[in-house]
Amino acid sequence: MPENTETYCEIRRQADLSGLEQVYIEGGSGVQDYLQAMKLAERTAEEKLGEFMLLSWYDRDRDFESPQHSSECHEDSAVPGYVDYGIHHGARLMVDIEQGRFVFFFLPLNLDTE
Repeated sequence: MPENTETYCEIRRQADLSGLEQVYIEGGSGVQDYLQAMKLAERTAEEKLGEFMLLSWYDRDRDFESPQHSSECHEDSAVPGYVDYGIHHGARLMVDIEQGRFVFFFLPLNLDTE
């Protein structure tokens, strides 16, 4: 009998964030809602990247993500859709506020300065 030569894809247990600069802002940040979190994340992105584009985000308080419904095709995955979207659309910066309460993925607009 022929030897089994099937190839299997390994199921990812967590996101590969190795290509991203990761900024973690812990509790005590004074953030009360999504709008305050977004302003804090945007200030951080401007400091780190200059001009930037927000690619994806998550708001745990409201259990809302953007792009909307991006996690629907990730129901059985350990990697949420907004994370996968950010990574695979060129994000270079992740800002995580209060241990995943708010998470933002940013792309630098001037890719020549990297």
